[in-house]
Amino acid sequence: MTAYVLPLPATPSVAVAGSAERFAVRRIFCVGRNYAAHARELGNDERDPPFFFTKPADAVVDSGTEIPYPPLTKNLHHEIELVVAIGKPGFRIPRAHALDHVWGYGVGIDLTRRDLQDEAKKTARPWDWSKAFDRSAPCGPLVPAQRSGHPQKGRIWLAVDGVVKQDGDLAELIWPIADIVSICSEAVCARPDACAVRCSPTRKFSTSSRPISGRLAAVALPPPSLQMPTSSASSAARPAPSPVENARVKRSATARLDS
Repeated sequence: MTAYVLPLPATPSVAVAGSAERFAVRRIFCVGRNYAAHARELGNDERDPPFFFTKPADAVVDSGTEIPYPPLTKNLHHEIELVVAIGKPGFRIPRAHALDHVWGYGVGIDLTRRDLQDEAKKTARPWDWSKAFDRSAPCGPLVPAQRSGHPQKGRIWLAVDGVVKQDGDLAELIWPIADIVSICSEAVCARPDACAVRCSPTRKFSTSSRPISGRLAAVALPPPSLQMPTSSASSAARPAPSPVENARVKRSATARLDS
């Protein structure tokens, strides 16, 4: 038995709907500019091939987690995502067989320190500090693909206080799920304990103090939710506010896939 100098950290994982078991997360691959309207919104050619960035596995947090406002940013954005959980290993997976490697689907929220990302883009530096920070990948429970099927279309939207701020459809993906899995596997071996986060609809927006709700109409998936502060003002003079301080001002976000 291998001995370690320090105790092993807990294995990052995602809840599974209707089960006490959890889905272990090894890596998180995110796809940039794969939503046509979102690509145009960022001033990019939507015909460009997809590119990938990553988040650490321990960035995943469960639905309902309280998240302190992250340090180093005054422009925190959140976007609803379709989460694709890989359940079968494979390398250079043909597109025709890519969905055979998908274990299930969920709905997540991609948190971005947008001001740091903008600076990184200007200097052609990596996005890590803008994307791969603590608790930056809230995720709702996963639903096995054998129950949900493989969604090819369905409206995805997010509303702030009842006002729609993000609105799109899975059918508008430049590269469908099967293509994403296949292309990703050209560079790395897909593993059963990896999660790929996908699908960001149009009209990104900054955090606000009003309740947020969202839905993806395709297959029945449980919603993720989170509580977090709504302004960086309290963090301007300190490295990061504590969860206790943040408890004074809370916000919630939900996303759902409905049949």
